[in-house]
Amino acid sequence: MSLLLEAERYVANQSSNRMLNAFITPLCRHSGRWHDQAKDADIRGKQGKLKSRLDGRFIAFKDNICTRDFPTTCASKSLDTFTSPFNATVVQQLEEAGAIVAGKTNLDEFGMGSHSIYSSFGHVMNARRGDDSRFLSAGGSSGGSAVAVATDQCYAALGTDTGGSIRLPAAYTGTVGFKPSYGLLSRWGVIAYANSLDTVGILAKRVSIARDVFDVLNRHDPRDPTSLSPSSRSRMSSKLNLPHLTSRLTSRPLRIGIPLEYNISELAPSVRQAWSHSLEYLRQQGHTIQPVSLPMTKLALSAYYVLAPAEASSNLAKYDGVRYGTRSDDSKENQSETYLYAKTRGAGFGPEVKRRIMLGAFSLSAQAIDNYFIQAQRIRRLVRHDFDAAFQAEHPLAAGILTVEPQQQAKQAGVDVLISPTAPTPPPTISDITNTSTKRSNLDAYIIDVFTVPASLAGLPAISVPVSGKDNAGNQEGDSLAGIQVIGQYGDDELVLKVGELLEGR
Repeated sequence: MSLLLEAERYVANQSSNRMLNAFITPLCRHSGRWHDQAKDADIRGKQGKLKSRLDGRFIAFKDNICTRDFPTTCASKSLDTFTSPFNATVVQQLEEAGAIVAGKTNLDEFGMGSHSIYSSFGHVMNARRGDDSRFLSAGGSSGGSAVAVATDQCYAALGTDTGGSIRLPAAYTGTVGFKPSYGLLSRWGVIAYANSLDTVGILAKRVSIARDVFDVLNRHDPRDPTSLSPSSRSRMSSKLNLPHLTSRLTSRPLRIGIPLEYNISELAPSVRQAWSHSLEYLRQQGHTIQPVSLPMTKLALSAYYVLAPAEASSNLAKYDGVRYGTRSDDSKENQSETYLYAKTRGAGFGPEVKRRIMLGAFSLSAQAIDNYFIQAQRIRRLVRHDFDAAFQAEHPLAAGILTVEPQQQAKQAGVDVLISPTAPTPPPTISDITNTSTKRSNLDAYIIDVFTVPASLAGLPAISVPVSGKDNAGNQEGDSLAGIQVIGQYGDDELVLKVGELLEGR
């Protein structure tokens, strides 16, 4: 299929799938720019002069990634009139590689949510069961990007992952979701939720597509202070022996770690079955399976929901209706500065954003910071030590930075990667989440991040791959596809992608 015909198919799918609400700003069917871009890419392809593997491909962007030609709203009333004067670095990199912006996808407001229902533009719907009367949760907060990929409204999509916001939607929609190591992909031009956790990630139908996008974006950006410098990247590559990754995969079997703390009683039978099938498949390929213990996992979720809201409370202080964004009409009647801020922020932010701002403000207060924020930072350090003790490869940037007690330094298993479920259960229906009679508590929504948060706290690469949860007799419990997560040592992104391909091919 020519790139132009493929582009026309994506635009047609955006129109026919509007009810899923995956896009806040889709491509206009009568806009000629994407048509001309795809046509030019076709000509380059016939001449053998494609700019990259992504030349002429439709890439969608989560609507917290700044784009010059499309509004950037963060799914919030506070930014519903905002258009960025510049492109984020990741947008610029992909456009230079020939990719075409396929529109801006829906999300939980400012990335705060686990089901993509906290958007001022409406819920994102996941029609994975094919039953329009019972739409499933798309996961969050990058649910729009995941649904856009799952329903062929784009070739691939970018989202952001703070505590699982790429991997959870991937698990719920049956797509591939890849969160690279923190600091590899630029965050410049990405509207922040929690700076020390936010990572630009990739959603695609296949691991190979995610790798193609990653290869384009994996560059140092001098404008982003969290971007790994070229010298650090070189040191990391040398320590992990990345140039000889193929020989690492073929010279000996991989040691696959099973985190014992992830085997919780709440694990759904279909998810447990998919996890078991994945491990058995890898064992049949000659790889060894070893149990590992990550004891701080039990505290990771609590630490995350102290640290992330604290950073969000600080980051969202700038949305005051003065410099940019939407100002409350009521505030014009009263010119008091306090009144202006209160009315604008009260009208502009949704309930989940307000909840997290309040939680973050409390944990940073003078009377609470020692008991909450500082303790959460200590737990975060211990979570990272747990992972370092489990992996055979040492953290490539840890020398001279971390102070680790001798008992924590000892390698307990020396595994190459860890494999676990991405989410403990299949996706719930939207009606189960939102109906007042059956509505779940906010705590239920937070708990589904239990398997994704630890890797985010440690900044590790992780990928979610869809795996069948059917048993050997072909029976299934509910939805048969479950997301299986592969976690690697910091910087070992290519190995994580390779193992993801192994699971994808089972």
